[in-house]
Amino acid sequence: MQGLVAYSVLAERKISAWIQDRVGPNRTAPPFMKFIPGGQFLTRLGIFQPLADGLKFMFKEDFTPAGVKKIYFFLAPAVSVIPAMLTVAVIPFGSNIGAQKMVIADLNVGILYTFGIVSMGVYGIVLAGYAANSKYPMFGGIRSSAQMISYEISMGMSVIPVLLIVGNLNLGQIISWQSTHGWMVVYAPISFIIFMVASFAETNRTPFDLPEAETELVGGYHTEYGSMKFALFFLAEYSNMVSSSAMMVTLFFGGWTLPFWGLDHAATSLGMGIAQIFVFLAKMLFFMVVFIWVRWMFPRFRYDQLMDLGWRRFLPLALVNILITAVWLWLRS
Repeated sequence: MQGLVAYSVLAERKISAWIQDRVGPNRTAPPFMKFIPGGQFLTRLGIFQPLADGLKFMFKEDFTPAGVKKIYFFLAPAVSVIPAMLTVAVIPFGSNIGAQKMVIADLNVGILYTFGIVSMGVYGIVLAGYAANSKYPMFGGIRSSAQMISYEISMGMSVIPVLLIVGNLNLGQIISWQSTHGWMVVYAPISFIIFMVASFAETNRTPFDLPEAETELVGGYHTEYGSMKFALFFLAEYSNMVSSSAMMVTLFFGGWTLPFWGLDHAATSLGMGIAQIFVFLAKMLFFMVVFIWVRWMFPRFRYDQLMDLGWRRFLPLALVNILITAVWLWLRS
């Protein structure tokens, strides 16, 4: 996960540079790389920039402002990052390699587990805003709690049509159903649209980055943070992006399957298992690029627009989507 997050930050910096007609990171490298064949090419790609950023955060002075509520101030970054990493436990990156399933925890209630864990991430942001004892972080924490609670409802309801169609809460079984019947995005396109937009709001990404809004709140809930505590908030944000992308691939785009690729669940060779992981990661990285591209192409919503979209547009649309799916399934039965 940490490796994906580190190079997601590099991808963000490179893609934003290309969009803005800049070069991006292309200098940082160990001194000996210029003597290694291909080292200069890797340096121009910025491959070593995440390593330099990590070392910088580790050795930077850990300053704690006076007046903060210290226990909550130290606890908030951990409360933000831990739920973001726990969601990966139930995501299947492949079927089987022999008798070994390619998922850490094959839960029969995988979707419920995911939503339960994701909902805990808001506590870290609220704690950060409260503990900083400053008005800008407090505003950011309040905004974030309202935003994430609002869009969690729409996100949760967008998944209900998927559960109605498949009849199972296990993420592996949802992928198996799609390998037989086709990708779920064809059967529930409205669910996918709601889920994807809500994912932007849940991860505080542009155009829903109101909790951090630099032009209004300096840096929002992490204004008073520095060194590794500051880095943990970014680790949480990008980990949530990875988890959201993986969930979209799992629920709507067939997981590790391809339309022209037969899947054998009884016995999968090592080569097939590696190929499945590669397919899953390729789909997931596509959505990661979408997250990054949207940030640098669209302006930020006003806060009233954000709340209006969540409560007056997406919530009724999600309810109607559930009703239509239920009627369609009833007519087919």
